[in-house]
Amino acid sequence: MMKIKGIIDEDTVNYKKICMTIEFPKCSFKCDKECGQSVCQNGALTNSPDISINIDRLVERYVNNPITEAIVYQGLEPLDTWEDVLELTDAFRQQTDDDIVIYTGYTKCEIRDKVEELKKYKNIVIKYGRYVPNEKTHYDKVLGVDLASDNQYAEKIS
Repeated sequence: MMKIKGIIDEDTVNYKKICMTIEFPKCSFKCDKECGQSVCQNGALTNSPDISINIDRLVERYVNNPITEAIVYQGLEPLDTWEDVLELTDAFRQQTDDDIVIYTGYTKCEIRDKVEELKKYKNIVIKYGRYVPNEKTHYDKVLGVDLASDNQYAEKIS
């Protein structure tokens, strides 16, 4: 079992492919702390109840959906529940090699060890960078979507 905040079974906003999006339950709110104001677009999730979900059932739910082609882990902050990220990724990789996209507010330098560990899995994409207010949005070719700050970018690591 793991705790999440929510699931979007068929999401067309966060990736260029139709994906299942899993909302993770924790965050240190580094974006807010760095800019000195409340800017987190996912901040309202903190008020949502945690949902306990069986990982095998979650994977089965994804695999049995003929529409989805990718999985997205997003906010709050997936990497703040690192063990759950690894356990869930292991479970998905036992059933599918579809893309797994991890949205993180961390920079690549801050999570270098985690990036190296994730490279053992096929088809992992990481979106790096905190949200910085008042920056221009830009199109990210890897994700196929617009990102909110110039410092944010995605990279296929494996």
